[in-house]
Amino acid sequence: MKLLVTGGAGFIGSNFVYYMLEKYPEYDITVLDKLTYAGNYDTLQPLESNPHFRFVRADIADREAVFRLFEESGFDTVVNFAAESHVDRSIEDPGIFLRTNILGTQVLMDACRAFGVGRFHQVGTDEVYGDLPLDRPDLFFTEDMPLTASSPYSASKASADLLALAYHRTYGLPVTISRCSNNYGPYHFPEKLIPLMIINALNDKPLPVYGTGENVRDWLYVRDHCSAIDLVIHNGRVGEVYNIGGHNERTNLAVVKAILKHLGKPESLITFVGDRKGHDLRYAIDPTKIHNELGWLPETRFEDGLKLTIDWYLDNKDWWEKIVSGEYMEYYDRMYSNR
Repeated sequence: MKLLVTGGAGFIGSNFVYYMLEKYPEYDITVLDKLTYAGNYDTLQPLESNPHFRFVRADIADREAVFRLFEESGFDTVVNFAAESHVDRSIEDPGIFLRTNILGTQVLMDACRAFGVGRFHQVGTDEVYGDLPLDRPDLFFTEDMPLTASSPYSASKASADLLALAYHRTYGLPVTISRCSNNYGPYHFPEKLIPLMIINALNDKPLPVYGTGENVRDWLYVRDHCSAIDLVIHNGRVGEVYNIGGHNERTNLAVVKAILKHLGKPESLITFVGDRKGHDLRYAIDPTKIHNELGWLPETRFEDGLKLTIDWYLDNKDWWEKIVSGEYMEYYDRMYSNR
């Protein structure tokens, strides 16, 4: 198989590339990534000597560059991880989210149509469903729920999903979509909750927690997510949406306390800051469909996955210390210093 992975230098995309090359060493995998602030080529450098791996730096919204790559490569399958993905950044500047997440997806699907790609898989998010009330633990996101996005980021992802389904219905493009809960694991960019808290705790810095920390997320270990996408692109039904959830619901505060406990750091490092605008209360996914159709279930308990993640950050300081500087630190100060 000739596989194109867009956004493959990012967190989930890079983990997927490693997963696929390990499981299918005969596959030819091309990574297309713009290398914005969250795309880190250092993550992929160990693959440079692999003859089945190729890296191309380009923007998925650059139609000329994308079509040129498709023409010369003859891809069988495209998996689109490429996206602006941080909610706070989308509140600051929605425009770049609309360009990448919607128009970029359109360009990729147009290329798939033009060059006869056999499967286009759109990697989505559970945030397109909005949120669930904290006092209704019996409610879960299902694939047939209406999309009620709360932020410019989630609205852009919902738009991309709808566009993909429209391309399937209108043009017959063989599309599948997956919507995942919050991922965690190796190579996670330090602006996100778990790596941010790990790194701050290691440096005895305050751990900023929005509001009272009672917002609930369903946590999914990134390798479990990769195995689910693998099943969907090989065996999933075209035109279908598959929810991928971890059955690991935790409040943000509980996650932060677990990190501190594992590192032997005091809870006095926790600092509550002003809440995010439109902050969703609870995410929880029902993965019954992907289990019934494809036999997938998450394999990693949250406690085990969190330990693996913390240990990875302890063992790979060179990777994240290069990131926690420059533009990211300016952004961090801007977002949290006055809350």
